[in-house]
Amino acid sequence: MGRRSQEHRRTDQREQGGPGAEPSLHELVESALGAVLYAPPDRYDLVLDQGASALSEPAARWPRTGRTVLVVTGALLARLWRAGWQPADLVRAVRRELTPRHLRLVVDLIAAENRGYAAAALDPRWSGQLRELEAAAWWGEDDGFLPGVAARERADRFAVATLLLELFRLIGGLPPITLLAPPPGATGDRPPSGPRPAGVGEPRMLGRIRALLAKAESTDFPEEAEALTAKAQQLMAQHSIDEALLAAGTGGDHEPGACRIGIDNPYEAPKAVLLDAVAEANRARSVWSKDLGFCTVVGFPADLEAVELLYTSLLVQATSAMNGAGGGTGRRREAPRERATAGRGPATRGGGAAAEGSARTKSFRQSFLLAYASRIRERLAEATARVTEEALAGERTAGPGDGGARAIGGELELLPVLAAREEAVQESTERMFPTLRAGRAVRAGDYEGWTQGRAAADRARLHGHSEALPH
Repeated sequence: MGRRSQEHRRTDQREQGGPGAEPSLHELVESALGAVLYAPPDRYDLVLDQGASALSEPAARWPRTGRTVLVVTGALLARLWRAGWQPADLVRAVRRELTPRHLRLVVDLIAAENRGYAAAALDPRWSGQLRELEAAAWWGEDDGFLPGVAARERADRFAVATLLLELFRLIGGLPPITLLAPPPGATGDRPPSGPRPAGVGEPRMLGRIRALLAKAESTDFPEEAEALTAKAQQLMAQHSIDEALLAAGTGGDHEPGACRIGIDNPYEAPKAVLLDAVAEANRARSVWSKDLGFCTVVGFPADLEAVELLYTSLLVQATSAMNGAGGGTGRRREAPRERATAGRGPATRGGGAAAEGSARTKSFRQSFLLAYASRIRERLAEATARVTEEALAGERTAGPGDGGARAIGGELELLPVLAAREEAVQESTERMFPTLRAGRAVRAGDYEGWTQGRAAADRARLHGHSEALPH
């Protein structure tokens, strides 16, 4: 990307008559982007219009402006990747703050920047994110980029330039975050530490879990979904134990990794609590960055995969149950509090007096989801404890020559292995977040919402038939 930038800078200087004549096109683009980035709020609209005018005129220069924009924004994205951001994180931030037009534009810029790297230089998780975003350079030659965007969005040059500058202001203001994976082109032998991209080289067990949860989300029959998710939870817990013992027996998978999971409004605090409950049950830690709209989950790769799968499924089930329950005008008493996941989120308060309309519905749903998360925490903890006890019972009855998944060659004991992994996760969390503090309690202010949420959690497909889990 650096060589490409230098080549375009020399081309711009030749076309402008040399470095002593006028600012090059590269300098013009950088100046417009910088002015918008640092504009104070009271002058932002004026600076934005001035920058869009400078980029969009004259019409004959528009194609070359697009080529230069890709060079300048490519360098910006490369710096952002080194600051810990990944494509999925950036897209999540744009979706949270801007419009679908900006979202399509940022995916284009990510695709353009990615062309500067060989496929072998990309971390597998990075490649997986690009596939999920369907990031591709569809515009052919770079001179066709901005004209192509204008045609796709059915917008004039000024409108497209405004979109670009608004997007740059957001990107340029993003803070550094924890580096979870090597950025493109980074050297080093650090192994992948997060979950694998969905469906890419995953064990058959995870494929079975994914299929079970998909069926649980789609079925209209509660009893069927109940049994499907129960089986999936059991497989997750057993898979985690087997992976832990296998890693201890072979000397691999010593370092925990991390992944980021989006936590969006509405009702972001209960969603963060639910994710924390799922992470805790899978021997992982969740840290909520409220201002950035995500949680960072720290754990071993197999456990991170389980967290992502189960959280996504439970959130679908919780949302469906909440929408079905509605927000009637039942009794309004103060419900218990639930401690939110570690992070920066403020407490969320329910109202004091009875509320009507949308406020009543919001309070009901907030309380519903918070109660759901609280009860899920209890049930997942019980389920994990039961599977662990069954594994310990199998270990005690296995002789030295029996081997098996729970005791490699009969030489390993489960409890020390799990304790060591929990300690490693705790140390990694403290290293990634040295200033971490506990979140404040989140209040559930609607009694009916709380009771219905707990009831829905009891129906949340965590108990089956012969594989009954605690209820």
